[in-house]
Order: sequence, then structure tokens, then C-alpha cells
Amino acid sequence: MFSKSRINEPGPKAEDTPKAPIAPPQRAASDFTPSAPKPKPPASTLSSDLTIVGNLRTTGDIMIEGTVEGDIRAHLLTVGEGATIKGEVIADDVVVNGRIIGRVRGLKVRLTSSARVEGDIIHKTIAIESGAHFEGSVQRQDDPLGGNRTVPQPKPGASATSAPAPAAPPAKS
Repeated sequence: MFSKSRINEPGPKAEDTPKAPIAPPQRAASDFTPSAPKPKPPASTLSSDLTIVGNLRTTGDIMIEGTVEGDIRAHLLTVGEGATIKGEVIADDVVVNGRIIGRVRGLKVRLTSSARVEGDIIHKTIAIESGAHFEGSVQRQDDPLGGNRTVPQPKPGASATSAPAPAAPPAKS
């Protein structure tokens, strides 16, 4: 690593070396081009012994093996066989091997043979394998991730206005 002889040898004196002007470092033309995109990080995994109460939001991928009580928004969501989600799921790709109780919105939704879904599925494309358990409705939309949620229409003869809210009880002293 280190050479003892170099440490003990005297170096050139400052007055012996010629003074040269210091030029700024030159940059290549490639230094000004946009950098390459960052590599995609690996999927986040929530293990089977983990329970989360709250919403999850990411632009990446999530693999759920545990329990989530809340809404999930992701690029790719994979629900493991032993996993349970109670809430709305919104993702570009949804692969369900476990259980979802709530609405599923996805460009591509796949229910495998071990899937159990209790809720509506809004999709662009869907695949349901033999043996999957599904209770709810299926609706195809060109943009299932968009905000164009269906608004329930009032029944004929029903008033479109809502009833006034009940008055709050008087405060106790």
C-alpha cells in the first residue's frame, strides 16, 4: 500500500516547479445531455406477519403477503395467497392470489384460482381463472384509473334532494 521510501524522500521544492495557469476542468458534450433514467427499484414486500392500518401509495410495485386495512394505489399490486386487503385497490396491474374486500380498479386485473374478491371490479382487461371466488360486479372502462366514477341516479319518483341532517343534541354542562 504505502512505500516507506517515498514517504522519507524529499519532494521538489515549490520554487523549483514552474508556475502554470490553472485552467477549469473541461466538460465533454455528453455532460450536458440528460442522464439515463434511474433503474426501477424492486417491489416493496409486506410480509405475512405484518398488518397495516392506513392507506398505501406508491408509483412502484407492491407485493402484499400480510393484511392491509386501507386503500392501496400502486403501479403493480400482487396480493399473495395468504394476504387480505380491506379497502379500495387502484393499480395499473392487479394480480390477486389472496383476498380483497373492496373495489378493484385496474388496467389489467387477474384473479388466479386462489383469489377471493368481494367487491366491484372496474377494469380495461380482466382474466379470471377457474376456481376464483368473486362476488360483485364487473365493469369495463377505457380509463378505469381515472376519476370518472359513476354517480348513482335517483330512482323515478324520488326526490333528488336529501333530507336535512338531524339537529345535534344540546351540550351537557
